[in-house]
Amino acid sequence: MASSPSASTAQTGTNTFLAPGQDLSATPLHEPACTGYGCALSGDSTAFLYKITWTTWSATQAVGSGIYKLDACNPDCAAGPVYAVATVVTLSQPVKVCSSSGTHWVWSRASFTFPDGLPKALQGQNAPTNPWTFADVISAAQQSCA
Repeated sequence: MASSPSASTAQTGTNTFLAPGQDLSATPLHEPACTGYGCALSGDSTAFLYKITWTTWSATQAVGSGIYKLDACNPDCAAGPVYAVATVVTLSQPVKVCSSSGTHWVWSRASFTFPDGLPKALQGQNAPTNPWTFADVISAAQQSCA
């Protein structure tokens, strides 16, 4: 099972990562500061973490504060606009990934709080998914260890 560690591959905070853009073939990120443009959360470049300071990075969750860059996709995603929203993000529900370089774990869920609220354009039906389960990560992780 992808979420159950075995005795030989016990999950720890040091072998738990963020899969950039939910892509298990990309270089996994450990406690990333997400500077530059940020760390992609979505595979379509519409959601990024930016300038994150992690207060917790353990085997069960990672908690950080910083900026959540969200593309409002209005009139379409290519035309933006992108909103920078203060956030506290909690990554959780790590799943086991098996690869030729060994076993590691990746976060499969992100939950957000917005201390300053959300801009009007990102409220109601346009609000970001919260919590956000990375279904593609879960599926790919399960297949990697099959």
